[in-house]
Amino acid sequence: MHREEEIELARKLIAGEADAFDRFVDHFHSKIFHYSWLMCGQREDAEEVAQEALLKVFQSFDQLREPERVRPWVFRIARNACLMKRRKSVFAPAREFSLEELMPSKSRVDGRLTLQIADWSALPEDQLLRSELKQTVSDAIAQLPDSYRSVMLLRDVEELSTEDTANILDVSEDVVRTRLHRARLAVRRILDERLRGAPPAPHTLSGPPGGLDGTY
Repeated sequence: MHREEEIELARKLIAGEADAFDRFVDHFHSKIFHYSWLMCGQREDAEEVAQEALLKVFQSFDQLREPERVRPWVFRIARNACLMKRRKSVFAPAREFSLEELMPSKSRVDGRLTLQIADWSALPEDQLLRSELKQTVSDAIAQLPDSYRSVMLLRDVEELSTEDTANILDVSEDVVRTRLHRARLAVRRILDERLRGAPPAPHTLSGPPGGLDGTY
């Protein structure tokens, strides 16, 4: 469903059209579930968050003043539901990696500071597109600290704008840009280790179904 169709669907819900309800649930449930699985870390939590978030959406739909902002509005509700779930979840990890632990290593070459990242250009295209690599991307995002993981999911997976992401997370746009930059570097390091054949770093998630392109 294109963004324009989401907006039109939101308008129909506001207008009280009954058939819009099922279409809205079908479209946003999978998106909220995928986001929640990567944020919460467990399928059981993600299922509950998706249900709770959608219930809250419909309880609060009369508060949506701008249908064109329906996606960031929905994900703000989903984010809050996920934060509440993580605070009381039995699946909450005992320890989360710091971003510094995930960042690419650095070295100086001819007096210049460089990041130690492998050259991926030599890899065959089909290897880069394998479903296993998509799963590795999901696992890599799951290892990020919450504040960075949330930015990457909203910007790179859901393709929300920097402004919308900042509004959802209650931070400035500069903070979003900084966190997104560092999160991408951290994920690249994890993928780099995988492509080099290094043992994968431990993580707290087996991974959600589907890739990061919104397919399930």
